[in-house]
Amino acid sequence: MVAPQKNFSLIDELLADQQQLQTPAARFADAHSVFQQNGDTALLSALSVQLIPLTVPGPGEQYAFEVSLDSCTGCKACVAACHSLNGLDEHETWRDTGLLVSPEPDHPFTQTITTACHHCADPACLNGCPVLAFEKDPITGIVRHLDDQCIGCNYCVLMCPYDVPKCNPSRGIVRKCDMCHDRLGHGEAPACVQACPTHAISIVTVSTHIGKNPRADTSAFLAAAPDPAHTQPTTRYVSKSPLPKNLVAADAAVIQPQPPHWPLVVLLTLMPMAIGCSLADKILSLPNPALTIAGWLAGAAGLSLSILHLGQPRRAWRVFLGLRKSWLSREAVVFGAWFPLATTYAAGRLGWLSIPDPLRSTLAIGTAALGLAGLFCSVMIYVDTRREFWRFANTAPRFLGSALVLGLASVLVTPGSPHLIGFALAATTVLKLAFELRAFLPVLGANDHTPLTPTLKTARLLAGPLRRAFNLRVACGLLGGVVLPLMIATGAISAAAAWGAFALLLPAELAERYLFFRAVVAPKMPGVGHA
Repeated sequence: MVAPQKNFSLIDELLADQQQLQTPAARFADAHSVFQQNGDTALLSALSVQLIPLTVPGPGEQYAFEVSLDSCTGCKACVAACHSLNGLDEHETWRDTGLLVSPEPDHPFTQTITTACHHCADPACLNGCPVLAFEKDPITGIVRHLDDQCIGCNYCVLMCPYDVPKCNPSRGIVRKCDMCHDRLGHGEAPACVQACPTHAISIVTVSTHIGKNPRADTSAFLAAAPDPAHTQPTTRYVSKSPLPKNLVAADAAVIQPQPPHWPLVVLLTLMPMAIGCSLADKILSLPNPALTIAGWLAGAAGLSLSILHLGQPRRAWRVFLGLRKSWLSREAVVFGAWFPLATTYAAGRLGWLSIPDPLRSTLAIGTAALGLAGLFCSVMIYVDTRREFWRFANTAPRFLGSALVLGLASVLVTPGSPHLIGFALAATTVLKLAFELRAFLPVLGANDHTPLTPTLKTARLLAGPLRRAFNLRVACGLLGGVVLPLMIATGAISAAAAWGAFALLLPAELAERYLFFRAVVAPKMPGVGHA
């Protein structure tokens, strides 16, 4: 009796084909077996050329990842291999997969991608690091992170537009892909390259321009990714057929608040207050030293608590090393010089030090000037990340506004302060609140067809997940910065209510700085969309 012939479906045939696939590592093993049997090196050499270059880059060249979009299936074998070989922690990843989709229902299209560090020609992580914990190999061009020098400030996370450096809380540092440089040095392909079953990833040599400002050819970079002009990523995404030009990331519509960075929230609220007090003390020349002491206390508290932001605070002494490029280094150096100057001036005002009047006036001017310089550095730290919500025109008025509002609020509670301070505080607070409310406006006229820009995403965050904090900030600002100061200035209530105004304005400014960090939209490589 003849057994009945089994019918194979298309799914069965595809699964059977998948079972025949070999990773590059498996193909190398087979080629090595052939070499051991008959000494034939042809197949082994051919496979080597497919995976990695056989020579080091020449002048004006560097190694780079090349991703074949026609071959990538999004199987995450590269992710698993990278995680395993590099001994990453449970929730740590150096390589990710993403998805590009067509926004037009009548023309559906999807494209899976794999992405890791792009080893940029002009890496933002390296330029922003205050302790020189990144280096770009002069021969291979690989951007490496030096774990033993990292202080865990996470500024590289903010600087990188591709979400490459990843914070590792358990180690107190960040880490990232280094293209398995040790394996490359021994003629072996990186883990992701060897593990890919479709040979979608390889290492190639790309050209860069030699000079003070190296430029990489970014014409083969992913169109739906953040603008490559900033850091000049070297990764090449290639396809035999051009991708549709209107592709978007599958997770483009996903909006979520960013980490609050509480120590920085406190630092960037109290330091502006200290600077505002210094300016008011110099301008008004009040006989009471309370304003000087308030400013010193605010600055001391802000600088002390900022250390909590570092994963490795014992290495913080190295923060001056990046002074040539990093605004974070510049801020640390300027505020580091401000503190002893402010301490000396405060001691003189209290009578603990005998300081002649001309020198005391010079100290007051120097303290205020250094404070303003440090505040400018604080602004540029976030402007340098090139995030839309943190652009200079939005960040500078916020930081300077906090200095003015909290400085005037401190004057209001100082005995002997001018009568018109209440009016000045109310006017300043109204202007600052009106400026902040502008960020909320894009959501009012938006509809389902409105392009989802970073500005609109920020507005939706403020109107959605961050609504309570936004309302609290506005309510406390209006009551403490407008209503109470005006009532005090007009004599409607006692001057003692000034402490109530200050008690409301301080949390109001803390809430505003909290929203500054949480409502920003962080650029990243395309990921997988969420339902």
